[in-house]
Amino acid sequence: MMKIQLSQGAERLTRQVLLALLFALATGFAAAQSIVVSSTTSTEQSGLFGHILPMFKKASGIEVRVVALGTGQALDVGRRGDADVVFVHDEVAEKRFVEEGFGVERFPVMYNDFVLIGPAADPAQARGQDIVEALRKVAAANADFVSRGDRSGTHAAELRFWDATGSGETKGTGYRECGCGMGPALNMAASLGAYVLADRATWLSFRNREGLEVLLEGDNRLFNQYGVMLVNPERHTHVKVAEGQAFIDWLVSEAGQAAIASYAIEGEQLFFPNAGR
Repeated sequence: MMKIQLSQGAERLTRQVLLALLFALATGFAAAQSIVVSSTTSTEQSGLFGHILPMFKKASGIEVRVVALGTGQALDVGRRGDADVVFVHDEVAEKRFVEEGFGVERFPVMYNDFVLIGPAADPAQARGQDIVEALRKVAAANADFVSRGDRSGTHAAELRFWDATGSGETKGTGYRECGCGMGPALNMAASLGAYVLADRATWLSFRNREGLEVLLEGDNRLFNQYGVMLVNPERHTHVKVAEGQAFIDWLVSEAGQAAIASYAIEGEQLFFPNAGR
């Protein structure tokens, strides 16, 4: 067999080319093994992602980078193609996202509930189990009420409840929108001694309560469902279909559902898996 002799310079060049090729392959592989998930502030601020994502990475090797926004903004990120997967909690908006061709299919993943938070003294006498009646009382008393005002799933639910009061645009003089996430809205409510609609998971992980407590829960209308969707690669060809679908498949699998169910704060479970409902 003929042996090819290379000069020292040629050998160095060959090694450099090989190293460059190996680096390109390694970085390409790493890029393929990560996805962007556009999700809600509640999944992030409650600590759920910090709990389940290491489990998913261990099982799949795929790293998940989370963009946490209100649901409306998270869906907009998906529409622009700036995420591979959208994981949010506004079923009406999610179905519209799929119907308009921005998402492939919607999968239910888990649920919890909304709660009305307010000062322990409850000056509006909103305490009870009827969210619509409670908001009527808040408006009539002109009590301080902090709305997220950010097109989030929580904000969308809150607006539905206000609409059900039949009071039109009248929400009382104490009503204000912060245009912020759930944590900042709770902080504002704590500083003002105000009422606020919150998802239970973020409330349970919230520490700056300053005399606030849960005043209303248990109304069936407070049910809070979460769903996940792959961004449609026909709209955005760069979507990482295999890796994104792997994340969705894991979330709705026995392992993913068990991971969600195992997340608790002080012994209280924050989310309840219900894939396949």
